[in-house]
Amino acid sequence: MVFMGDRATLLETGRFVQRRGQKADKVADAAFAAVIAGAAGASASTPGPRDATTAGEVGHVDADAVHATGAAGATRVTTPGAVTPDADAGTTDAVDAADSAEAEARHRRAAEAGDTASMSVLGALLLRRGELDGAETYLRAATADGDRAAANNLGVLLHQRGYPDEAAGWWRIAAVAGSAAAAHALGRHFRERGDEPGAEYWLRQSAEQGHALGAYALADLLEHRGDIGAERWLRAAAEQGHREAAYRLARTLERNAVEDPHDAFGLGRGAGRSGLGLSADPAVPDALKKSEQGTGENKGGAAGDSPVAGPAAGRVGEAEQWYRRAAARGHRRAALHLGAILEQRGELKEAGRWYLTAAKDGEARAACALGFLLRDAGDEESAAVWWLRAAQDGDGNAANALGALHAARGEQQTAERWYRAAMDAGDVNGAYNLGLLCAAQDRTPQAEQWYRRAAYAGHREAANALAVLLLQAGDHTGAEPWFSKAAEAGSVDAAFNLGILHAGRDEDRTALGWYQRAAAAGHTDAALQVAMALLRDGEDREAERHLRCAAGGGSAEAAFRLAGVLDARQPPPGPPALGEPMPEKTECEEWYERAAQQGHRRAQVRVGMLAAARGDVESAAHWYREAAEAGSRNGAFNLGLLLAREGSEREAALWWSRAANAGHGRAALRLALLAARRGELTEGQRWCARAVELGPAEVADDAGWSSSVARWAHNPEVAGSNPVPATEERRPGSRSEIRAFVMSASA
Repeated sequence: MVFMGDRATLLETGRFVQRRGQKADKVADAAFAAVIAGAAGASASTPGPRDATTAGEVGHVDADAVHATGAAGATRVTTPGAVTPDADAGTTDAVDAADSAEAEARHRRAAEAGDTASMSVLGALLLRRGELDGAETYLRAATADGDRAAANNLGVLLHQRGYPDEAAGWWRIAAVAGSAAAAHALGRHFRERGDEPGAEYWLRQSAEQGHALGAYALADLLEHRGDIGAERWLRAAAEQGHREAAYRLARTLERNAVEDPHDAFGLGRGAGRSGLGLSADPAVPDALKKSEQGTGENKGGAAGDSPVAGPAAGRVGEAEQWYRRAAARGHRRAALHLGAILEQRGELKEAGRWYLTAAKDGEARAACALGFLLRDAGDEESAAVWWLRAAQDGDGNAANALGALHAARGEQQTAERWYRAAMDAGDVNGAYNLGLLCAAQDRTPQAEQWYRRAAYAGHREAANALAVLLLQAGDHTGAEPWFSKAAEAGSVDAAFNLGILHAGRDEDRTALGWYQRAAAAGHTDAALQVAMALLRDGEDREAERHLRCAAGGGSAEAAFRLAGVLDARQPPPGPPALGEPMPEKTECEEWYERAAQQGHRRAQVRVGMLAAARGDVESAAHWYREAAEAGSRNGAFNLGLLLAREGSEREAALWWSRAANAGHGRAALRLALLAARRGELTEGQRWCARAVELGPAEVADDAGWSSSVARWAHNPEVAGSNPVPATEERRPGSRSEIRAFVMSASA
């Protein structure tokens, strides 16, 4: 039998009837696991959420401090583990003496002389050593004299021998006489028999007398029934030093602090463990930041035992205190959760210490989390050591991490082996990662097989990846249900992909709904699509909000369009007056520049134009050149204008040639004018014909040989003249393709 609690149970030597004037001693009880069969193999530090409620967890040796009167006067007899409120300075010496052979011999002599207290103490000592026959004789004799502790301990002995009903009879006698330990044992007995009302009655009797194990068992019973009173008794047991109660109280506080107890930490940090990209990075979520996606994505922990993300500061602060108390008493899962809280808060050094403590005690998830901390610190080799240790203990998350490590090194076979190990350990990410690995190797049939396996197990991103795979194979009918399943399970990327799928069918209203759903969850490209729809409807203010979200998320196109919205609201700047300082950059120019720095060609052209308008020729030339070298014909044309103004007509002609060859009509017209000025009429006519062919209409009108052409030849446009906006860049959300962003790791 597994014995509840994690301390040594006390030996009780109190009387059924207290003598008048005698002070009743309260006992601090704990688990006497050696008395219960099989308890020696149980780990007191790591019971499961219901470990303390298992059948047979009913008896424990009990002790009250009493006065035994001898010839020399009153002598306090205190047995091992006894803690009394009125303990004096000699208590420790008495405890040591009780453990000694001399003390046992003295109790034996007193017992043979008929001393009830000594018979009770001697029976308890023999019971502790497993000498049941000798213990029963003394306990029955003490019980016959009315010793309640002997009655309780006799119940323990009988329960061990396989007589639970007779044991319950003696526990009832002791409990009625006021033994909190016996009331606890009796309550456990009734719960084992399925009599919950009877169990609650006796457990409540024990708990209300201050018995820690009784309070814990009562809390467990109430929690099992969903009674809100469970927290009160967990707190009572925890305050008396019961570490499992402290751990479960912390879990309760943490769960109650958030609306959804399945949100992962991360697991805070969950985002740090994951990234975007189709079949790029494998799913290696943090050991603690468990992101239980959909209906079956458990990242390697026991059910309901994953750290909770984002709770209210006050409640999580209290939870942290209880985790600390339990962890300080050796509770390894409490150390694991405490490390997770500290890591989320950025206190990585202390988090690492608690992870290390739990990992050394055998907590595989702590070893895995420690591996991630070491990897983030740049110590990949040490991280691999802890991941290996955790994976060998059955942690699927650590196996996934090892697979990712080997995959990054190009060791595909080893990576596949670890992904399979993760899958065998029950981590559905193993199947998903195998799909990613096969897809990266163009083994499409195998990738589809693994994606399906993970998707059927409830992995939402596997469902999204499977839908993308089917769509790429032309199976639109088969892809849509998987997109829908993934989106309904919470996949933001699947919601975005559904939006694109419906947009391709001209179902704009439905598409917008999915875009809005993805945007609300923080999807950058979805926010951009929503903003573009709002701009088409003329709702600039609402569009600006979405554009700011998308631009803040790193979208260059969103930054460019946001700058365009802001640009349209301000009057065009005039040329700076002579002697005036150069004006500062406006907000719209800053957004243009942010997009330009990300390589957005139209933004680069626009930044160059604004810089030229401010008189900053150097910046204008820089951005025009960046755009031109990236393939922008407008950038090449404007760079040519700038160079011509500065007197570098030869270099200007090179850039105009590049722009004209890319289809820029005005650049072709400029080349025609240059040829005319040099007297190369045939070359000029060729470029004029090219300008007419390319357009636009006003260029064709101006391409004739007239006085206006001659005037143009001698008065080239200044840099920053209003060029045609670039149109060669494809805009995001194009209906010609599905952009699938597959989350490669959780949380």
